[in-house]
Amino acid sequence: MKEPKRIAVLYGGVSGEHEVSVRSAQSVMRALQEAGYDVLPVYIGKDGAWRLDGGRQLSPGAALPMLSGAEGAASGGRPLLPGGSDSAASASTSDSAADLVFPVLHGTLGEDGALQGLLEVAEMPYVGSGVLGSAVGMDKIAQKLLLRASGLPVVDFATTTRAEIRRDVEAVADRLERGFEFPMFVKPANLGSSVGITKARTRAELRPALLAASRYDRRVIVEQGVDARELEVSVLGNDEPAASAVGEVIPGREFYDYEAKYADAGSRTEVPANIPAGLSERVRGLAIEAFLALDLAGMARVDFLLDRHTGDLYLSEANTIPGFTDISMFAKLWGAGGLDFPALVSRLVSLGWERYLDRQLSLATVRADSLPPGDSAGGRPLEDGSAESGSP
Repeated sequence: MKEPKRIAVLYGGVSGEHEVSVRSAQSVMRALQEAGYDVLPVYIGKDGAWRLDGGRQLSPGAALPMLSGAEGAASGGRPLLPGGSDSAASASTSDSAADLVFPVLHGTLGEDGALQGLLEVAEMPYVGSGVLGSAVGMDKIAQKLLLRASGLPVVDFATTTRAEIRRDVEAVADRLERGFEFPMFVKPANLGSSVGITKARTRAELRPALLAASRYDRRVIVEQGVDARELEVSVLGNDEPAASAVGEVIPGREFYDYEAKYADAGSRTEVPANIPAGLSERVRGLAIEAFLALDLAGMARVDFLLDRHTGDLYLSEANTIPGFTDISMFAKLWGAGGLDFPALVSRLVSLGWERYLDRQLSLATVRADSLPPGDSAGGRPLEDGSAESGSP
């Protein structure tokens, strides 16, 4: 099979991280072009509509035809993905078909496994983690449960739901106060870029923090606050991942919230972090353990908390589609090790292609083992012509 040459970069999206995605995608597309790839920008509006960008836009309001070349021809659009039942229609639009998708989508419907599932149904190669890794990478509750089960250190946490908060927010606050000390961090279970996160220092701040987080997700996680340094590691690879140097984020605000990440000029990073060599190696080793435990692929930025008072190290979270803006740590950390941005995105394309070929091996086995023609609903024809059901 040919190596991918035309890369569709998906960006924008319906999540609260739309603007961050647009900024990240601009950097990724420039780097891909510098690396020699043909870039096909695909913008997803806040309304959910998919449009080809850069002068190759679909007809206004038309959703991008994902799976059928015939539908694309009928709607006047140009399909992103090859395929479809009408081979002539597919061939007529093959000049716009992508070889591989590079998702630069943060948050809901882009980073949470939904898009990855769609691409796998279409048998389309793509950069980054698969359905499972993306889902647990986005879901802070599932991720922490898996990390804890794998023996990795995480801060104490509790969970609640939108229904519980709406029914009796004071009862939820009472339960949390019995289990934790202030401050607490209140977060939506599924969101990124610190959107919807509040540091609650008192009971008076806890109630609105719970209500705010529940606006963004049905499930809410509450973590014990730690006075900590924030360390980050970039991981690159599939089954044999490598970890970058360790960096430190020094927020210009009390904690590294959305404004501190993307708007506050006082926030800064240190690469490498000013920590002992032994601690650096431990952080890098734990980042790889987390990457493998969560079944991630391609890339991840793994964040840690280093308690300023006790020296305890906690794994905060793994991000499966880290930011690619000019201030984002993922590329900075690899750049410090000599891997420039064009080489980094080229490596990510290769890793996505490698994972796609691996999935194709599994699919070939499944197809070879499939039922012979004529079988349906799990039933095999008996000698007398009746059907043997798979259920009693």
